[in-house]
Amino acid sequence: MAVDILILSNGPGELATWVRPAVQALRQQLANRGTEARISVVLSPCPHATGKEAQIASSYPEVDRVQAPEHFMRFLLSGKTAENWDWYETGVVLFLGGDQFFTVVIGKRLKYRTVTYAEWDARWYRWIDKFAAMKPEVFVKVPQKYASKFAVVGDLIAEVGDRKSEAKDGAPPPREIELIGLLPGSKAAKLALGVPLCLAIAQSIHRIRPQTRFVIPVAPTIDVQTIARFADPKQNPCLHLFDNASAELHLTESPFLQTKNGLQIELWTETPAYDLLSECSLCLTTVGANTAELGSLAVPMIVLIPTQQLDAMKAWDGLPGLLANLPLVGSVFATAINWLILQLGKGKLYAWPNIWAREEIVPELIGKLEPDVVADLAIDYLSHPDKLARMGDRLRSVRGESGAAQKIAELVCEEVDFCDR
Repeated sequence: MAVDILILSNGPGELATWVRPAVQALRQQLANRGTEARISVVLSPCPHATGKEAQIASSYPEVDRVQAPEHFMRFLLSGKTAENWDWYETGVVLFLGGDQFFTVVIGKRLKYRTVTYAEWDARWYRWIDKFAAMKPEVFVKVPQKYASKFAVVGDLIAEVGDRKSEAKDGAPPPREIELIGLLPGSKAAKLALGVPLCLAIAQSIHRIRPQTRFVIPVAPTIDVQTIARFADPKQNPCLHLFDNASAELHLTESPFLQTKNGLQIELWTETPAYDLLSECSLCLTTVGANTAELGSLAVPMIVLIPTQQLDAMKAWDGLPGLLANLPLVGSVFATAINWLILQLGKGKLYAWPNIWAREEIVPELIGKLEPDVVADLAIDYLSHPDKLARMGDRLRSVRGESGAAQKIAELVCEEVDFCDR
């Protein structure tokens, strides 16, 4: 029997931490069953998108075809893809990011069974066939008559740690150096502040601990030239906010940034960079899916949320995002919106491991961050390995149950069997 597996997703975080492990497990499960399957990914618009999501999804060997987000509304309303894809009679729609309502509409239109991965909440449970819940709490408020639709599968993001462990035997031996990972972000709004801040912190640490090495794992949605642009004072006006920390790009076999005082920061372009990150003693990172990945790898981190230039952050959802990106007056709205969010969000947790634990187990630094102050905190952790070890242990304890991708694949196969009855 030939079946279509249609995966709905949206942003770069969902593609890296949800779609990648899910399609690997699906392809293996379906092959073991002797099922001829075609895996398609349809992307919906996302305010945090980089524009390269379709390219990333297409790079996964398990995926047969991908539709970019700019064609999504036509597909949602008419059922027609940009390339007029054909569809098998039998299929399953699997939700892995976006709006859960899309699953209902597209499932009904194609007359396919539907499976939704529910990380924090489950919606439209009257019309969805199966829910793969991260935790039992997801469906605690769901009426009992729908309970049979739910199965607890665990945390998809935890697959990051598991897959890294599985690949460890073939990985290079750990580096015999003290390595700090710098994750300044992947979008312009974060890179404008994140790159010079990370450079300034690295220089401060290097003055005290010259043996320490630094590496930036370059996100798959950008390239080394993009990183270098935000380290160039001629192209990034935010450098003056962080001691004018700048660097030049050197395109050698192993590219790197070099600061004025000679510090070299390696640029790592292989993805996913799980083995590299696992070798880091500590990471300095922005908020986002990267905190979830680091948490799943149990890598100690310091989370940085600089507010030196409030009008730089414009990646909000809905009306705030529209106002912040208006021509001419957008910066005024962005400043006001970010100030208000920071005021209302005092005490709020932003890093995923802290959200999971409902307490701050990795430090979150919010405000007009001073590079020397952040460097002092990082040096204190590096000087006390027991503190780093305790943080790593806490990250392992909250990362969630593993095996979610395999269980989701099994649920999808069950729906395929249902169609065959």
